[in-house]
Amino acid sequence: MNEFTLGVEEEFMVIDPVSRELKSHEQRIVDAAQKIHEDQVKAEMHQAVVEVGTHICRNTQEARKEVSKLRTTVAQLAGDIGLRIGAAGTHPFSHWQHQLITDNPRYFEIVDEMQEAARSNLIFGLHVHVGIQSRDMAIHIANQVRYFLPHVYALSTNSPFWEGRNTGFKSFRTKVFDKFPRTGIPDYFSSIEEYDRYIKLLVKTNCIDNAKKIWWDIRVHPFFETIEFRICDCPMLVDETIAFTALFQALCAKLYKLRAQNMKFINYSRALINENKWRAARYGIDGKMIDFGKEMEVNTRSLILELLDFVDDVVDELGSRDDLQYVHNILEHGTGADRQLAIYQQNNNFADVVDYITSQTLKGL
Repeated sequence: MNEFTLGVEEEFMVIDPVSRELKSHEQRIVDAAQKIHEDQVKAEMHQAVVEVGTHICRNTQEARKEVSKLRTTVAQLAGDIGLRIGAAGTHPFSHWQHQLITDNPRYFEIVDEMQEAARSNLIFGLHVHVGIQSRDMAIHIANQVRYFLPHVYALSTNSPFWEGRNTGFKSFRTKVFDKFPRTGIPDYFSSIEEYDRYIKLLVKTNCIDNAKKIWWDIRVHPFFETIEFRICDCPMLVDETIAFTALFQALCAKLYKLRAQNMKFINYSRALINENKWRAARYGIDGKMIDFGKEMEVNTRSLILELLDFVDDVVDELGSRDDLQYVHNILEHGTGADRQLAIYQQNNNFADVVDYITSQTLKGL
């Protein structure tokens, strides 16, 4: 029986509390944190970013403890050097041109290849790993779960601002990331062998040197026995991070269960799924998505409620019902993007938005 273990990675902004700008921590946070958590805390391409990752967790309760512990440690270490951390998909007003690249050959190689696309990639995401021991099953689930990615993405939208402008999107983060190759919703793969042949061809033709340079919204991980979900903005609240983690886990468990019963969900094309992804980025949970089965537009909130019904028969076995309930809170009170916009509209002050983000990042810890 598959265990559906979990791993959660979050990317945080490092912020100057006076200017509220992004600020390089000169790897001091990472160096100090690694003495406590070893490789659970890492540098990222830009020096104003810190990435954290949990150990393998058996359930969402363990994931919550790990996520909370890592946020607490990084926040305390940032505070020790006069800085703060914040969790959002983009910084409301800092410009990427002013940010330094981390001194690491891997990042210099990416910048050399991608040029401005890499330098401007000043974004912050949430990555969730769900353990799937069979690679054949992993590609099967990855194919089918693509349909649901825009639904969870809509819930996670948390990047309405970019370089001091209201973008009109609830999530501008993916618009920034779209400049990279091998991003977005992946194609359907008929088998794990077809997927492996694709990887080998890219390596053989010098497109990539390893499969980690495939940055799709979901991928069968090249080194771990997991499916990795990469579509979400970094959530402000721990409750949100764990709710999305629970939802991804439940989707995998549900599709696994259907396969065991010789049933499956419909595989829709990348082109169709991208229509819903664009709507999620633009409108968050306030718009409409396409129900491809009915061939009609449906309110996004209604589709998310249908998604919760779809996975309802697996959540008790996973022990995640309480954590998944927070989705209803988001549907009622809005996403991170909605809350950022509400704060900004009070005084038209981006500093207020940054202060709100940094306070929410530590809420409940």
